Parts: sequence; structure tokens; C-alpha cells
Amino acid sequence: MTAVQLMASFVATGRLYGLGIGSILAEVDPAIQATFIDVVGDDGLTMRRDYGFMEFYFNLDSEWTISGGAIELHRLGSRYEMARRWQQEMQTAFPQHVSWEELRGEVERTSGLPPLTVVDQGDFLEYRAVSTKVSVLVSNDNEERGGSWLGHGDVWSVSLG
Repeated sequence: MTAVQLMASFVATGRLYGLGIGSILAEVDPAIQATFIDVVGDDGLTMRRDYGFMEFYFNLDSEWTISGGAIELHRLGSRYEMARRWQQEMQTAFPQHVSWEELRGEVERTSGLPPLTVVDQGDFLEYRAVSTKVSVLVSNDNEERGGSWLGHGDVWSVSLG
């Protein structure tokens, strides 16, 4: 599966590598076998599992439960070694940049685009699939893509929550 296919599935289903809101920590390790750090909140009731450009957020009830997550594509522009490491560990190759047009087209091809709300956030447009609780943040500035920086229409992040 390509990274664009993975993200399209995430938008359409609200699940990333089979994980979504309500999945427990014990389900994460078998699904994602990659290097990470856990950062527990000061209150001891929240945690962020950080894989570099991908993160899951947890709340502690009777056990750690996923409350959200994100693929922070903008981090790959200047730190592409994270994508190379992810490809070695998870066999999914992420490009340095992904356009919204490409991602949207893949969602439409694979499973049909869920209804989206669009919110203008100045330099960004947020495309939110309310049914799956996934948002795609897209650069809305008028800059052309330049080296490590995103250009107009490139995906900044894909997030769940």
C-alpha cells in the first residue's frame, strides 16, 4: 500500500493501520512496529506516542485508549530521514510532499469521498470528514513549493479527533 492509499483509507474510515478512536494501547504495538517515544502528560491521564511524523494520542480510563492521531506530513519537508526510517520499519514509503488533489483523487477512487466540510483558516484550508472524524489541513498560501517547504495545495497534516 502506498502512503497516499494509506492516507486515503484514513480519511474514508477514520482508521490508520487498523487503529482508531477507542483502540487500546495493547493493539498499537502489533499494528505499528516502529521506533517511538511516549510522552505522558503532567496529569498522568494523557499520553502522546510519537513516531516522528506520525502520532497517536491516548487518554487513560481503565487502560490507555486512543483519542486521536495525526500524520504530520509537513515534518517530512525538512526531516525526510523520518520517512526513510518509516519505510524501513513499516514498508510504507511517504513522499516529501503530497498534494490535496492527489489525496482527494485517491479517496474518491478507493472508497468514495465522505461528505466534507471546508473551513478557511487563512493560510490553510481544513477539509473535515465529519463521519470519520478526520481532517486534512491543506496549505492555502500562494507560495510555490520550494525545496523543503510546502506549496499551495500541499497537505500539511491528516488528523483524527
